[in-house]
Amino acid sequence: MAFSKDVLSFDRPAEVARIATWFKAGVMGTLKKRGVVIGLSGGIDSSVCAALAVKALGPDKVFGVFMPEHHSAGESLDLGQLLATSLGIQAVTENIAPALEGAGCYARQDEAIRVVFPEYTTGWKSKITLPSIIDSDRLNVFQLTVQSPSGELKTARMPLASYLQLVAATNDKQRVRKMMEYYHADRLNYAVVGTPNRLEYDQGFFVKQGDGTADIKPIAHLYKTQVYALAETLGVPEEIRRRPPTTDTYSLPQTQEEFYFALPYDRMDLCLWAVNHQVPAAEVAPVIGLSAEQVERVFKDIASKRRATRYGHLPPLLIEPIFHETNEM
Repeated sequence: MAFSKDVLSFDRPAEVARIATWFKAGVMGTLKKRGVVIGLSGGIDSSVCAALAVKALGPDKVFGVFMPEHHSAGESLDLGQLLATSLGIQAVTENIAPALEGAGCYARQDEAIRVVFPEYTTGWKSKITLPSIIDSDRLNVFQLTVQSPSGELKTARMPLASYLQLVAATNDKQRVRKMMEYYHADRLNYAVVGTPNRLEYDQGFFVKQGDGTADIKPIAHLYKTQVYALAETLGVPEEIRRRPPTTDTYSLPQTQEEFYFALPYDRMDLCLWAVNHQVPAAEVAPVIGLSAEQVERVFKDIASKRRATRYGHLPPLLIEPIFHETNEM
Protein backbone atom coordinates (compact mmCIF):
# COMPACT_ATOMS: atom_id res chain seq x y z
CA MET A 1 0.00 0.00 0.00
CA ALA A 2 1.31 3.45 -0.92
CA PHE A 3 2.09 5.76 1.97
CA SER A 4 -0.75 8.17 2.74
CA LYS A 5 -2.53 9.77 5.67
CA ASP A 6 -4.78 6.70 5.71
CA VAL A 7 -2.03 4.61 7.34
CA LEU A 8 -3.30 5.90 10.69
CA SER A 9 -6.92 4.92 10.01
CA PHE A 10 -8.34 2.11 12.14
CA ASP A 11 -11.60 0.54 13.36
CA ARG A 12 -12.44 2.87 16.24
CA PRO A 13 -15.25 0.90 17.95
CA ALA A 14 -13.20 -2.30 17.74
CA GLU A 15 -10.19 -0.54 19.26
CA VAL A 16 -12.29 0.88 22.10
CA ALA A 17 -13.59 -2.61 22.85
CA ARG A 18 -10.09 -4.11 22.68
CA ILE A 19 -8.59 -1.52 25.03
CA ALA A 20 -11.52 -1.77 27.46
CA THR A 21 -11.18 -5.55 27.71
CA TRP A 22 -7.42 -5.31 28.23
CA PHE A 23 -7.86 -2.42 30.69
CA LYS A 24 -10.27 -4.34 32.93
CA ALA A 25 -8.14 -7.49 32.88
CA GLY A 26 -5.03 -5.48 33.71
CA VAL A 27 -6.50 -3.51 36.60
CA MET A 28 -8.68 -6.16 38.19
CA GLY A 29 -6.60 -9.21 37.26
CA THR A 30 -2.90 -8.44 36.94
CA LEU A 31 -2.75 -5.43 39.28
CA LYS A 32 -5.57 -6.63 41.55
CA LYS A 33 -6.85 -3.11 42.18
CA ARG A 34 -10.43 -1.91 42.72
CA GLY A 35 -10.34 0.94 40.21
CA VAL A 36 -8.11 3.69 38.79
CA VAL A 37 -6.94 7.20 39.58
CA ILE A 38 -6.19 9.59 36.73
CA GLY A 39 -4.86 13.13 36.71
CA LEU A 40 -7.14 15.28 34.54
CA SER A 41 -5.50 18.18 32.72
CA GLY A 42 -8.27 19.11 30.32
CA GLY A 43 -6.10 17.75 27.50
CA ILE A 44 -6.98 15.15 24.91
CA ASP A 45 -4.80 12.31 26.25
CA SER A 46 -5.99 12.29 29.86
CA SER A 47 -9.57 12.77 28.65
CA VAL A 48 -9.43 9.76 26.34
CA CYS A 49 -7.77 7.65 29.05
CA ALA A 50 -10.52 8.59 31.51
CA ALA A 51 -13.24 7.78 28.98
CA LEU A 52 -11.61 4.41 28.24
CA ALA A 53 -11.39 3.71 31.97
CA VAL A 54 -15.11 4.38 32.34
CA LYS A 55 -15.82 2.04 29.41
CA ALA A 56 -13.73 -0.67 31.04
CA LEU A 57 -14.61 -0.28 34.70
CA GLY A 58 -17.66 1.95 35.01
CA PRO A 59 -17.75 5.53 36.35
CA ASP A 60 -17.82 4.46 40.00
CA LYS A 61 -14.36 2.87 39.63
CA VAL A 62 -12.65 5.95 38.13
CA PHE A 63 -11.38 8.81 40.31
CA GLY A 64 -10.12 12.04 38.76
CA VAL A 65 -7.64 14.51 40.24
CA PHE A 66 -7.27 18.13 39.08
CA MET A 67 -3.87 19.55 40.05
CA PRO A 68 -3.55 23.23 39.16
CA GLU A 69 -0.57 25.39 40.11
CA HIS A 70 0.48 29.01 39.61
CA HIS A 71 1.37 28.59 35.92
CA SER A 72 -1.58 26.41 34.85
CA ALA A 73 -3.92 27.80 32.21
CA GLY A 74 -7.31 28.63 33.67
CA GLU A 75 -9.08 26.57 31.02
CA SER A 76 -7.25 23.42 32.11
CA LEU A 77 -9.28 23.12 35.30
CA ASP A 78 -12.51 24.15 33.57
CA LEU A 79 -12.10 21.54 30.83
CA GLY A 80 -11.07 18.85 33.30
CA GLN A 81 -14.19 19.50 35.34
CA LEU A 82 -16.29 19.44 32.17
CA LEU A 83 -14.91 16.00 31.35
CA ALA A 84 -15.52 14.63 34.85
CA THR A 85 -19.11 15.82 34.71
CA SER A 86 -19.68 14.35 31.24
CA LEU A 87 -18.29 10.98 32.36
CA GLY A 88 -20.08 11.00 35.71
CA ILE A 89 -16.93 10.30 37.70
CA GLN A 90 -15.93 11.54 41.13
CA ALA A 91 -13.03 14.00 41.14
CA VAL A 92 -11.18 16.28 43.54
CA THR A 93 -9.08 19.43 43.12
CA GLU A 94 -5.62 19.42 44.68
CA ASN A 95 -3.82 22.77 44.38
CA ILE A 96 -0.16 21.77 44.20
CA ALA A 97 1.22 25.34 44.28
CA PRO A 98 1.96 25.33 48.06
CA ALA A 99 3.90 22.07 47.72
CA LEU A 100 5.88 23.51 44.82
CA GLU A 101 6.60 26.69 46.76
CA GLY A 102 7.79 24.64 49.71
CA ALA A 103 10.08 22.59 47.47
CA GLY A 104 11.55 25.78 46.00
CA CYS A 105 10.26 25.11 42.48
CA TYR A 106 9.23 28.67 41.63
CA ALA A 107 12.23 30.30 43.31
CA ARG A 108 14.63 28.00 41.46
CA GLN A 109 12.87 28.64 38.16
CA ASP A 110 13.20 32.40 38.67
CA GLU A 111 16.85 32.08 39.67
CA ALA A 112 17.65 30.19 36.46
CA ILE A 113 15.78 32.72 34.33
CA ARG A 114 17.59 35.68 35.94
CA VAL A 115 20.91 34.28 34.71
CA VAL A 116 19.71 35.30 31.23
CA PHE A 117 17.34 38.17 32.11
CA PRO A 118 18.34 39.74 35.47
CA GLU A 119 15.29 42.03 35.36
CA TYR A 120 12.88 39.06 35.52
CA THR A 121 10.66 39.40 38.60
CA THR A 122 7.08 39.14 39.86
CA GLY A 123 4.57 39.77 37.10
CA TRP A 124 6.82 38.54 34.30
CA LYS A 125 6.07 35.35 32.33
CA SER A 126 8.33 32.88 30.54
CA LYS A 127 8.69 29.78 28.39
CA ILE A 128 11.44 27.83 26.65
CA THR A 129 11.41 26.82 22.98
CA LEU A 130 13.49 24.97 20.40
CA PRO A 131 14.36 26.43 16.99
CA SER A 132 12.66 24.91 13.94
CA ILE A 133 14.46 22.19 11.98
CA ILE A 134 12.41 22.72 8.83
CA ASP A 135 14.82 25.22 7.27
CA SER A 136 18.10 23.80 8.57
CA ASP A 137 19.53 21.16 10.88
CA ARG A 138 19.18 22.37 14.44
CA LEU A 139 21.14 21.91 17.56
CA ASN A 140 18.83 21.14 20.45
CA VAL A 141 19.71 24.42 22.17
CA PHE A 142 16.77 25.92 24.00
CA GLN A 143 15.83 29.56 23.84
CA LEU A 144 14.24 31.41 26.72
CA THR A 145 11.42 33.86 26.02
CA VAL A 146 10.20 36.25 28.72
CA GLN A 147 7.37 38.75 28.72
CA SER A 148 7.31 41.87 30.89
CA PRO A 149 4.10 43.09 32.57
CA SER A 150 3.82 45.67 29.77
CA GLY A 151 3.80 42.89 27.16
CA GLU A 152 7.35 43.31 25.83
CA LEU A 153 8.87 40.00 24.66
CA LYS A 154 12.58 39.15 24.83
CA THR A 155 14.29 35.97 23.64
CA ALA A 156 17.82 34.66 24.20
CA ARG A 157 19.71 31.37 24.22
CA MET A 158 20.07 29.72 27.60
CA PRO A 159 23.44 28.64 29.02
CA LEU A 160 23.42 24.92 29.70
CA ALA A 161 23.58 25.24 33.50
CA SER A 162 20.62 27.63 33.73
CA TYR A 163 18.62 25.54 31.25
CA LEU A 164 19.21 22.38 33.28
CA GLN A 165 18.22 24.15 36.50
CA LEU A 166 15.04 25.53 34.94
CA VAL A 167 14.01 22.12 33.63
CA ALA A 168 14.93 20.39 36.90
CA ALA A 169 12.81 22.82 38.89
CA THR A 170 9.93 22.59 36.42
CA ASN A 171 9.99 18.78 36.57
CA ASP A 172 8.93 19.11 40.20
CA LYS A 173 5.45 19.89 38.89
CA GLN A 174 5.09 16.49 37.24
CA ARG A 175 6.56 14.66 40.21
CA VAL A 176 4.34 16.38 42.76
CA ARG A 177 1.31 15.62 40.61
CA LYS A 178 2.27 11.96 40.49
CA MET A 179 2.78 11.92 44.24
CA MET A 180 -0.76 13.25 44.65
CA GLU A 181 -2.18 10.65 42.28
CA TYR A 182 -0.52 7.85 44.24
CA TYR A 183 -1.83 9.26 47.52
CA HIS A 184 -5.38 8.83 46.27
CA ALA A 185 -4.53 5.47 44.64
CA ASP A 186 -3.15 4.13 47.93
CA ARG A 187 -6.12 5.51 49.83
CA LEU A 188 -8.61 3.82 47.51
CA ASN A 189 -6.58 0.71 46.61
CA TYR A 190 -6.67 1.88 43.01
CA ALA A 191 -4.10 1.80 40.20
CA VAL A 192 -2.67 4.95 38.59
CA VAL A 193 -3.30 5.58 34.89
CA GLY A 194 -0.53 7.01 32.70
CA THR A 195 -1.60 9.10 29.73
CA PRO A 196 1.25 9.23 27.14
CA ASN A 197 0.34 8.58 23.52
CA ARG A 198 2.73 6.77 21.20
CA LEU A 199 4.42 9.94 19.95
CA GLU A 200 5.18 11.10 23.49
CA TYR A 201 6.17 7.66 24.74
CA ASP A 202 8.47 6.93 21.79
CA GLN A 203 10.12 10.36 21.89
CA GLY A 204 10.58 10.49 25.67
CA PHE A 205 8.24 13.43 26.18
CA PHE A 206 7.69 12.77 29.87
CA VAL A 207 9.39 13.24 33.23
CA LYS A 208 10.96 10.18 34.83
CA GLN A 209 9.21 9.44 38.14
CA GLY A 210 6.72 12.14 37.14
CA ASP A 211 4.17 11.76 34.35
CA GLY A 212 6.31 8.86 33.08
CA THR A 213 5.30 6.80 36.12
CA ALA A 214 2.07 4.79 36.16
CA ASP A 215 0.64 1.33 36.69
CA ILE A 216 -1.16 1.12 33.35
CA LYS A 217 -0.78 3.11 30.11
CA PRO A 218 -3.78 2.47 27.84
CA ILE A 219 -2.92 4.71 24.84
CA ALA A 220 0.87 4.35 24.58
CA HIS A 221 0.39 2.28 21.40
CA LEU A 222 -1.77 4.95 19.70
CA TYR A 223 -0.48 7.84 17.61
CA LYS A 224 -1.88 11.18 18.74
CA THR A 225 -3.96 11.43 15.56
CA GLN A 226 -5.59 8.15 16.60
CA VAL A 227 -6.17 9.48 20.12
CA TYR A 228 -8.12 12.39 18.66
CA ALA A 229 -10.12 9.94 16.56
CA LEU A 230 -10.99 7.86 19.62
CA ALA A 231 -11.97 11.02 21.51
CA GLU A 232 -14.75 11.61 19.00
CA THR A 233 -15.88 7.98 19.16
CA LEU A 234 -15.90 8.08 22.98
CA GLY A 235 -17.89 11.32 23.10
CA VAL A 236 -15.20 13.47 24.70
CA PRO A 237 -16.61 17.04 24.82
CA GLU A 238 -15.92 19.06 21.69
CA GLU A 239 -14.30 21.86 23.71
CA ILE A 240 -11.53 19.43 24.70
CA ARG A 241 -11.19 17.98 21.20
CA ARG A 242 -10.74 21.50 19.78
CA ARG A 243 -8.00 22.46 22.24
CA PRO A 244 -4.50 22.51 20.68
CA PRO A 245 -1.91 20.30 22.43
CA THR A 246 0.01 22.35 24.99
CA THR A 247 2.54 21.66 27.72
CA ASP A 248 0.63 23.79 30.28
CA THR A 249 3.85 23.97 32.27
CA TYR A 250 5.31 27.45 31.83
CA SER A 251 3.61 30.77 32.52
CA LEU A 252 3.56 31.79 28.82
CA PRO A 253 1.41 29.72 26.43
CA GLN A 254 3.55 27.04 24.83
CA THR A 255 2.74 24.47 22.15
CA GLN A 256 4.26 21.00 22.20
CA GLU A 257 5.72 21.73 18.77
CA GLU A 258 7.76 24.74 19.86
CA PHE A 259 8.82 23.06 23.09
CA TYR A 260 9.76 19.60 21.89
CA PHE A 261 8.52 18.16 18.60
CA ALA A 262 9.78 19.12 15.15
CA LEU A 263 6.32 19.40 13.58
CA PRO A 264 2.62 19.60 14.55
CA TYR A 265 1.41 16.26 15.90
CA ASP A 266 -0.47 15.18 12.75
CA ARG A 267 2.68 15.40 10.60
CA MET A 268 4.92 14.08 13.38
CA ASP A 269 2.67 11.01 13.64
CA LEU A 270 3.09 10.29 9.94
CA CYS A 271 6.86 10.73 10.13
CA LEU A 272 7.09 8.44 13.15
CA TRP A 273 4.91 5.83 11.42
CA ALA A 274 7.17 6.08 8.38
CA VAL A 275 10.29 5.57 10.51
CA ASN A 276 8.69 2.56 12.19
CA HIS A 277 7.76 1.04 8.81
CA GLN A 278 10.93 1.98 6.87
CA VAL A 279 9.16 4.34 4.46
CA PRO A 280 11.68 6.56 2.58
CA ALA A 281 11.65 10.30 3.16
CA ALA A 282 10.98 10.93 -0.54
CA GLU A 283 7.71 9.01 -0.25
CA VAL A 284 6.65 10.82 2.92
CA ALA A 285 7.48 14.34 1.72
CA PRO A 286 4.57 14.99 -0.69
CA VAL A 287 2.04 13.58 1.76
CA ILE A 288 2.96 16.03 4.53
CA GLY A 289 3.89 18.97 2.32
CA LEU A 290 7.65 19.07 2.96
CA SER A 291 10.74 18.37 0.90
CA ALA A 292 12.55 15.05 1.19
CA GLU A 293 15.47 16.89 2.80
CA GLN A 294 13.20 18.37 5.46
CA VAL A 295 11.65 14.97 6.19
CA GLU A 296 15.15 13.50 6.56
CA ARG A 297 15.84 16.15 9.22
CA VAL A 298 12.69 15.08 11.07
CA PHE A 299 13.78 11.42 10.82
CA LYS A 300 17.17 12.34 12.31
CA ASP A 301 15.46 14.27 15.11
CA ILE A 302 13.28 11.24 15.93
CA ALA A 303 16.39 9.04 16.17
CA SER A 304 18.22 11.64 18.23
CA LYS A 305 15.39 11.92 20.75
CA ARG A 306 15.18 8.16 21.07
CA ARG A 307 18.86 8.05 22.01
CA ALA A 308 18.74 11.06 24.31
CA THR A 309 15.68 9.93 26.27
CA ARG A 310 16.43 6.20 26.60
CA TYR A 311 17.34 6.88 30.22
CA GLY A 312 13.72 7.80 30.94
CA HIS A 313 12.54 4.32 29.90
CA LEU A 314 15.18 2.38 31.81
CA PRO A 315 14.36 0.63 35.12
CA PRO A 316 16.86 0.92 37.98
CA LEU A 317 20.14 -0.84 37.21
CA LEU A 318 20.85 -3.95 39.28
CA ILE A 319 24.10 -5.89 39.50
CA GLU A 320 22.15 -9.14 39.02
CA PRO A 321 18.50 -10.21 38.68
CA ILE A 322 16.62 -10.36 41.98
CA PHE A 323 13.44 -12.13 40.90
CA HIS A 324 13.19 -15.03 38.49
CA GLU A 325 10.16 -16.40 36.70
CA THR A 326 10.33 -19.55 38.82
CA ASN A 327 10.12 -17.53 42.05
CA GLU A 328 6.74 -17.25 43.74
CA MET A 329 5.76 -13.61 44.15
